Amino acid sequence: MSVGNEVGTHFPLTTREGWDAFATAALRPAPTLLPAQDFQRLDSTERTVYNEARLDHHARLVTVTTPTMRSIVTTGNQLLVINRHQISARRGLIVTGAPGTGKTTAITQFGKAHHYSVRRRLPNGAGRMPVVYVTVPPAATPKILAVEFARFLGLPVNTRHSQVEITNAVCSVLCELGCDLVIVDEIHNLNLATRSGAEASDQLKYLSERIPATFIYAGIDVEHAGLFAGPRGRQIAGRFVTQPTEPFRHSTPQHRRDWQALVARLEHSLRLHHHRDGTLLGQAAYLHDRSAGMIGSLTHLIRAAASQAIHDGSERITKSLLEGIPVDTAAQAATPPRRRSPKRVSNRKAAG
Repeated sequence: MSVGNEVGTHFPLTTREGWDAFATAALRPAPTLLPAQDFQRLDSTERTVYNEARLDHHARLVTVTTPTMRSIVTTGNQLLVINRHQISARRGLIVTGAPGTGKTTAITQFGKAHHYSVRRRLPNGAGRMPVVYVTVPPAATPKILAVEFARFLGLPVNTRHSQVEITNAVCSVLCELGCDLVIVDEIHNLNLATRSGAEASDQLKYLSERIPATFIYAGIDVEHAGLFAGPRGRQIAGRFVTQPTEPFRHSTPQHRRDWQALVARLEHSLRLHHHRDGTLLGQAAYLHDRSAGMIGSLTHLIRAAASQAIHDGSERITKSLLEGIPVDTAAQAATPPRRRSPKRVSNRKAAG
């Protein structure tokens, strides 16, 4: 994942520059829709600039606070307080769930909020680095993990440096900079059944002992990936709270209200000239079917539809437009078979 800084250079979120740009970026105001007459008067160049601003807005869309995200924030803040004076065996949080259920969004938004909170509370601590965000590469070894932390910090690393040297440098810098939250994403890439995976897990434990910070892990179905297996896994299970993320359900009135609130918030953020607020809310059940209740699939569907509505000039999102937007394979596989309306079925029988 990458973010842009003020001068347009892009840095990965797994670098100090990228994280700082992400964590300190002000909320961009949504573009204002022009009155219909002014919109029609735009020449081709003006229309391109105007549409590009709206396309950029829909590409970002809003980050909606979900019940799961609120639970992660509450638990994360509790752990930060509990761990303040812990010398060892600090408690951590594991966020686990299927792809597309908002794990990375939740942990990065929590990290961003903590980063802002520390900077606001300590205005003279501009040199502090309250949050570190790294991802676990496939087949990670202890040295590779140490290099990931060093890369975030911008520390020079070459092949001559040993794992111990890199680890010591990382721990020294993070302690000096006052880091108190470490976010480790893609934790499912650690396979404790392999020697390198087990040793990488030990490396994370060692870092958590050396760095006085709360550690948050996130990954795909980590409870089924062997992270809690064996002696190492039992130790992880004994120190970490697990927060599952799930697709939105649609079976009870409260489930439907939660889903409708999500759809309504996303719809309210649209900037299309002919779209009527409430249209998508009226299609909430259909949108749940298309996205299988996964927030990542839903936001993709709405962002792609908004982009298409601008490109084709329709300036509205309709069900027929949504039907033409492909969704990810996981959502498509989970989508229930479409039912023909009774009227269409009866008409077909009559025609036969």
